Amino acid sequence: SMTIDNKQNYADVHVRSGLYSSDTIFDYQHGYIATRLFSRNACFILKIDEASIPQLQELGRQAFEIQTMKKIYSPNVMWTEFQPGDALFGSIRELFKYGRPIEQLCKDLPLYK
Repeated sequence: SMTIDNKQNYADVHVRSGLYSSDTIFDYQHGYIATRLFSRNACFILKIDEASIPQLQELGRQAFEIQTMKKIYSPNVMWTEFQPGDALFGSIRELFKYGRPIEQLCKDLPLYK
């Protein structure tokens, strides 16, 4: 499921799939994407690259098309692969630069950039 907050300029994507469940925040106001993988108990943070990450309105449109059409072909399909390295363990103040939604998602978890 996806929740889009146009006022705060972010999208919250929930994937409920048992062991592979995750939450992802696309925070366009601060320019970051964070994914919390429940099986790993960790957060992965990625800087938004405007050339490869769709705008918030486009993200919502694609989600709507997928939901209503069930099967869609789009050249804008986005896949992200994380290769974790060293975790960033820091103070909560370091999370402020990522914005409040990401701070709440990743609080008390190791962060991987």
